[in-house]
Amino acid sequence: MKAKSGIGVFSSPFSQALIGKSSRFGVESVEKMVSWVMENTPPSSDPFVLEVGSGNGTLILALLEKNYLAQNLAGIDYSADAVKLSKLVAAAKEADVVTFSACDFLYEDPPHLPHMDPTKTDVWDLLLDKGTYDAIALGNKDEQGHSPAIHYPSRAARLIRPGGFFLITSCNFTEEELKVNFISEATGFKHHSRIQHPTFTFGGKSGSVCCSVAFQKAN
Repeated sequence: MKAKSGIGVFSSPFSQALIGKSSRFGVESVEKMVSWVMENTPPSSDPFVLEVGSGNGTLILALLEKNYLAQNLAGIDYSADAVKLSKLVAAAKEADVVTFSACDFLYEDPPHLPHMDPTKTDVWDLLLDKGTYDAIALGNKDEQGHSPAIHYPSRAARLIRPGGFFLITSCNFTEEELKVNFISEATGFKHHSRIQHPTFTFGGKSGSVCCSVAFQKAN
């Protein structure tokens, strides 16, 4: 895409600096999210962990490397191809026990893992999201002008046990916007903590590539 002047829309020094920072977004966000998980839901507690929009499984498999039980880890993705890829990656790491499933999160519940109560939906100790909420928010709006993401908070809350956590990393929403969107009487979410990401200044402008916010569901 080109601007009228023939200069690319991402050619400004500030934009190039942002792109440079974004190249480390995936790696750094995974590392920071894993650190948060280990501090707040340590492997010794044997938590059931679900990633919404697990892609190639990088985040979930990173938890496996930190001694989380493979049989308690799961990832879901709308894309069957992504699920196939994540299973191949898991197999290469001899982690076939980790569950990856195709699931339309807004309309379907993920499959239960062994030892879960099949009569309940709020069985997960921790839900993780690294960019999926952002992607859903870009979907086509309905007649009322709402994107599909309006359904996301209630869907997430439905799956988390009382006292459980939801950790989300977003590059399209600010921390305050996430609080507004997720904290309500209906979800039972309250703000728990945040992950500090690096900020940078270039040409007098300051910015951060992403934000990560943790919510806890009321008991």
